[in-house]
Amino acid sequence: MVNFVLVPGARLGAWAWNDVVPHLREAGHGVHPLTLSGLAEKQGLPAGQQTHVQDIVDEVVGRDLREVVLVGHSYAGVPVGQAAERIGDRLAHTVFLDSSVPADGESFAGHWPELEASLASNDGFWPPAPASHFAGHDLTEQQIARIVAGCTPHPGRTLTEPAALTGPLSTLKATYVLCAPGGEEPDDEVARLVADGHWRLVRMDTGHWPMFSRPRELARVLLDTAGE
Repeated sequence: MVNFVLVPGARLGAWAWNDVVPHLREAGHGVHPLTLSGLAEKQGLPAGQQTHVQDIVDEVVGRDLREVVLVGHSYAGVPVGQAAERIGDRLAHTVFLDSSVPADGESFAGHWPELEASLASNDGFWPPAPASHFAGHDLTEQQIARIVAGCTPHPGRTLTEPAALTGPLSTLKATYVLCAPGGEEPDDEVARLVADGHWRLVRMDTGHWPMFSRPRELARVLLDTAGE
């Protein structure tokens, strides 16, 4: 048995994993969907990038979890990659789900200049996206409505504060799940880690939110990592 710690992307909470959790539990594994500080039911809690890293570490250590598979979707790949270094031999595998990956000294927003402008005009928060943002991602109208209804503003400091890594990402036993319905390729850093044999690449023929569009298929992908 492994323990999946599921960390959602920007603006989302633990609820985003609701359709995936039953499939993992039916397979006999522990499943721990996590809401990061300042989001969903934790709105109002102050949060920076290292707060989110500590949220993940506290979930693992506080519950005394072992054989942990850390899963980070989208933005959450940044804190997940840092937390993976900090939980030591509790970690079995890291899954970056169509996500950003951390780079020491760099922030999530550093790759998105327009994001800092959005934060400045929204009281330091990244506002929820409109329904049109989710078009073309293999989602039904009902799924899009569910996402839009559940999203909350994302605390800006988590996006602008730099990541802090103590070693190269190549030391992590990891899988990168690329959601690429149009045959897209991973970014240069991920492609290098895959080409060098450090990480495994798995492709899903769906959009950026597979926990909604293909939850059963995503669960199978995650269960495959548990067997590695």
